[in-house]
Parts: sequence; structure tokens; C-alpha cells
Amino acid sequence: MKYALILSVAAAALISGPVLAQSTAEKTGINSVIGVAPKTADFVTEAASSDMFEIESSKLALERGDAPTKAFAQQMINDHEKTTNELKQMVSSGKVKAEIPTKMISAHQSMFDKLKGLQGADFVKQYHSDQEKAHEQAVDLFKRYGDGGDNSGLKAWATQTRPALEHHLEMAKKLNQ
Repeated sequence: MKYALILSVAAAALISGPVLAQSTAEKTGINSVIGVAPKTADFVTEAASSDMFEIESSKLALERGDAPTKAFAQQMINDHEKTTNELKQMVSSGKVKAEIPTKMISAHQSMFDKLKGLQGADFVKQYHSDQEKAHEQAVDLFKRYGDGGDNSGLKAWATQTRPALEHHLEMAKKLNQ
């Protein structure tokens, strides 16, 4: 039943037009469910937003977390600032035709807003959970674009970057135990 609904929404999105279809399907998560690569603009938006979430939530973790959380958070800041700069460079050089967003997508912003309201053990628990979820989504996004993206340079970058995200996911899972 659930898959029938997803497939019917996917079909409606695909029928609605080529420009809107990929974007709507990406926003609703349908592309992820069926394993379709995002459009370049969608990939850039989601990757940049993910980096923003990682950096901003990890800055909070440096203030509010325990020692293992702070160590993880510092690595997230360092690594995601690096990928942010690499992505911005590809866009500013004209190699990737997309715009870097200036704010997080609503899903990332909601997670960040929730974190901002927490302290102590509640913060640490939520941060760990959010890190696992965000990295699962990032690994999926980068895998799908690396496997089927339409910009060869960005596709190569997604493939090259994915192992670091997979490592982050494993680290987040260990923190979240």
C-alpha cells in the first residue's frame, strides 16, 4: 500500500513535466526511494544545505556536547567546510550550472531549530541521532548523483566525496549507540 502511494506520486511528478518532475520527486524523497539521481541543481542545493546543517549543528555541539561529541563535531566542521568550499569552487568556476543556497532546506532547518532548544544530555542524544540521519541521507544523495548525475565533474566529485560521508556515518552510528 505504501509503495503504491509512492509510485503513484512518482508517476504524477514525472507526468507533470520534465523541469518540475525531478525537483518535486527529489523534495518528496521519491527519487531516493526509487534510486533516481537528482538533477544537478537539486544535488547542489541538498549537498550545500547538508554541509550547512553539519557545520552549524556541530558548532552548537562544540559548546554543548561531551568530549566524544566535541571531537566528532570538530571533524564535521573541518570536513564539511572543505566540501562546501569545493562545491562553491565548482559552481563559481562555471563547471557546474547551479546556485549555492544561502540557507538550509526546511528539513535541515527544522532539525537545527530543534537542536538549538536543547541542552545537556537531551542535546547530545538529539545531535547524535541527527548526525546519523543526516549522514544516511547524504550518503544516499551522493551515491545516486555519483551513479547517475548529468554533470561529469560533479558526478566525479560526488563519487570521490562519498567514502568520507560513509566514514562519517559509521562514526555517527558509534556515537549514537
